[in-house]
Amino acid sequence: MKPSRATPDPRKPLRREGPNSEESEAHMGLEDEQRQKSRQLELPTVDRGEAPRHRRSGESRSATQESGHSGNGDAELLELVVDWKNVEAALRRVRKNKGSPGVDGMTVDELPTYLMQNWSRLREEILSGRYRPQPVRRHAIDKKDGGTRELGIPTVVDRLVQQCILQVLQPRFDPSFSPHSYGFRPGRRAHDAVCAAQRFIYEGRRWVVDVDLEAFFDHVNHDVLMGKLATRIADRRLLRLIRLYLVAGIMASGVVTTRHEGTPQGGPLSPLLANVLLDEVDRELERRGHAFARYADDCNVYVRSKRAGERVLEALRRLYAKLRLRVNEAKSAVARPHERKFLGYSFWLSQGTVKRRVASKALAAMKDRVRDITKRSGGRSIPKVIEELRGYLVGWKNYFRLADTPGVFRELDGWIRHRLRALQLKQWKRGPTICRELIKRGVAPRDARRVAANVGRWWRSSQADLNVALPNSHFDALGVPRLANTSTH
Repeated sequence: MKPSRATPDPRKPLRREGPNSEESEAHMGLEDEQRQKSRQLELPTVDRGEAPRHRRSGESRSATQESGHSGNGDAELLELVVDWKNVEAALRRVRKNKGSPGVDGMTVDELPTYLMQNWSRLREEILSGRYRPQPVRRHAIDKKDGGTRELGIPTVVDRLVQQCILQVLQPRFDPSFSPHSYGFRPGRRAHDAVCAAQRFIYEGRRWVVDVDLEAFFDHVNHDVLMGKLATRIADRRLLRLIRLYLVAGIMASGVVTTRHEGTPQGGPLSPLLANVLLDEVDRELERRGHAFARYADDCNVYVRSKRAGERVLEALRRLYAKLRLRVNEAKSAVARPHERKFLGYSFWLSQGTVKRRVASKALAAMKDRVRDITKRSGGRSIPKVIEELRGYLVGWKNYFRLADTPGVFRELDGWIRHRLRALQLKQWKRGPTICRELIKRGVAPRDARRVAANVGRWWRSSQADLNVALPNSHFDALGVPRLANTSTH
């Protein structure tokens, strides 16, 4: 704590305290630069909320007591949350992520104008504790293995504030998380978790404890989570703000439902809160010397025997129960790695080497998606279909590029192009059109007439003869990506 300054002599002219002239000029130059950046992003230049550089010790104690926090360096985190540089970075991230409007209908493109007009008021409400998040908009999406997953879409303003909180807390929390945790962390990704799992199997751990948590994000206990956060965050005002986001209602069909548990997927802050809650389980597994990889709520522990795996599974049940989380017994098991999937991948042994492949469920889900995009009753043009197909396949190929199965990818390439040929044949519709188009593309007239005579049998007719009329190079030119590096189908 800085010593109190002596009371200035009223007979002497007041002298400006603070940095010397050179530092003052540099400080003024920095403020000018900040104002310019603020104008570029259409943000208002407001008081940044920083604590005064020179404050008497008595005043400092008083301010700390009024705010209700401990007075250490992390006791003023909320000021960092609303600092204009942090808001500027959060705005860029929210606009880049796009996303649907929340319950108020505001879009991400409207956010800069809103902030320019309302940021001073919004900032004051946050600092004074008067800010109240709006309910999230419920959005259900189908899960690959059946059922639905509930998403909660916050308003863009609430997404911005959550992003501001995330940018302040993540650099402070992340270094303390387990190295076995890979989900939603800077510099880490699902591929790292898959490679770690592969390494554990190669080292001789040929049994996996695959634990599935039942609707994890929907069942997070608020009191347990806030207790974990309270050990990491000294600023009680920030804790109150996070609690407000947890209890914000869910709107569906115009009706707002109060929420007593869960952190709805869809907000920027939820993944970090999940890591905070589950870090306790990670640390206990580390203490016991287990080899494991966790990505969000998906955790696999690799052991050397089935009996050891059963003991670990029972221990995990107890650890999760302490956090008020439920283990989905129907989807959890101790099994061989090739019998289970992890983040869409599965593993198998080949001549003493552990190899990766796309899990059967992930492969089935991919085919279902391609069938939906290329369905022959969609009424869309081939270029529109290929545009959507390309967007999906590029992301799918990038995620599953670790798979050691080039033959599977070649088969998928042939199957996808077969579907596109059938779609093109369907869009030509009439026999005379089909015959004319095939002859124009190099098919012998006799073969073209045979295909045209089988109008309606699109899948069967789109095989050998259409490979000549619509070769792979044709689809390459239209922008259809190949999953395999080379393809002969």
